[in-house]
Amino acid sequence: MKYRCVTDLAKLQDYLSGARLVAFDFETAPREEYRRDEKAALDAHKADIVGVSFSISEGTAVYVPLRHKTGKNAGSPDKVMQWLVESVFENKEIVKIAHNLSFEAMFLYALGIVLQPPCYDTIAAAQMTLKSNTAFRTLADSGLKTLAQELCGEELPSFETVTAGRYFDELDPQDEETVRYACADSDYALRLFHLFNNWFDRYLPKHRFIVEKLESPAAVYCGLMKHNGLLADKELMLKKQAEAKAKLAELRDNIAFMTGDVNIGANASTSAFKKYLYEDLKLPVFKTTAKYQEAMDDEAMILLSEWCCENRPELAALFELVQEYRRWGKIKSTYIDGYLEHINSVTGRIHPDLFPLSTETGALRQGTQTFKICRGRTATRSVSAISSLLQQVKRCFRWTFPRSSFVSARSTAGTSGCWKPTAQEAISTRRQHRLSTASLSRRRRTKTPGITRNAAPSPKTATSACSMGCSQRDSSET
Repeated sequence: MKYRCVTDLAKLQDYLSGARLVAFDFETAPREEYRRDEKAALDAHKADIVGVSFSISEGTAVYVPLRHKTGKNAGSPDKVMQWLVESVFENKEIVKIAHNLSFEAMFLYALGIVLQPPCYDTIAAAQMTLKSNTAFRTLADSGLKTLAQELCGEELPSFETVTAGRYFDELDPQDEETVRYACADSDYALRLFHLFNNWFDRYLPKHRFIVEKLESPAAVYCGLMKHNGLLADKELMLKKQAEAKAKLAELRDNIAFMTGDVNIGANASTSAFKKYLYEDLKLPVFKTTAKYQEAMDDEAMILLSEWCCENRPELAALFELVQEYRRWGKIKSTYIDGYLEHINSVTGRIHPDLFPLSTETGALRQGTQTFKICRGRTATRSVSAISSLLQQVKRCFRWTFPRSSFVSARSTAGTSGCWKPTAQEAISTRRQHRLSTASLSRRRRTKTPGITRNAAPSPKTATSACSMGCSQRDSSET
């Protein structure tokens, strides 16, 4: 494979000249003050782009080092990026291809740049293809290295193997392994682009439309949303945390008074409390676990509470306290303590991972932080005090949206250029995602063959890599 490091702008211009399909990938590393933050390299508020790779044809790619601490970098990183913005990222005549496009979009937006269409996210395309005759790929099946090995027969080295505990900017950009790792990401993103589109053209043409016109632009928008994040009022959150802590202590004391200081733990599900209910009080077992032990989940507590109301009314008050204790514990641990841990130290906001094509409901899938309370969905029952607290916790958050996913934002990047979508815009966006996910649901019942290395080539295209896969090459050619 022809992978090389390029530090001269003229050579980069020569390589990209005339290309209408450009796959690219960013390598990032944290700034000095965030080196001890484990995930800072993935945070556009704490990290910088230290290099970018491009591929315009299968088996070829170039890596442009911008901010490595060793070796030779491109002469003027700012000049190189300025040319790339004008000639590639904002060029509406070039299809920009990336695997997990929202990541690249987020880092570009941190520089005041909004990636312009046409664009193509291969991680979204992967989830629109069948991995077997009956099942679509999930997000977990769609990692670049997983797909490269499964569809192209190429085992790509992991980030940990290449960096050996270092950040990417600490690697020599002229080293063969550094170049191979960086270039392979853009090379195989381009291969997957051709592979998936060949499969779409033959079996599911509408899925190609969905990927190109809906999901890939949505991926860019997700990157912008993640960068802007969710505004969190930390001071108010801490106040509500103290209120919840005091309420839990009060409930715990009341329960202890009734049970004789039995240890109930944080969720009233300890072995001591179980023994108290089923052995000391001799209550009936309405539900068991998979290992045939007495259950202590919410359903079991509700069943016991209902039984006690009719048969042991003296215990009804205990179960009311236990259920309220559990609800307050859930609010504090999940919706207050949990979110406080994710407040970014730089922005004071929460920046959740967003995946446009990952649910069957038409909603954006969110990683790590689900923000159910921000959408008005709660797991609590109609307890006025808890409901009131949840409403107050909701007011600690506010989404901010970029002005437009495809409008230049050089002067409005970040929080200054934010907007709230109108109801009509929100409905339109939701309909787009429903179209995608409804199409997936319908296709699950078809007998369309899954995409594999041995799939037959599309009759609509003369080019085929490894029978609609990627041609397997000897890694020694690198």
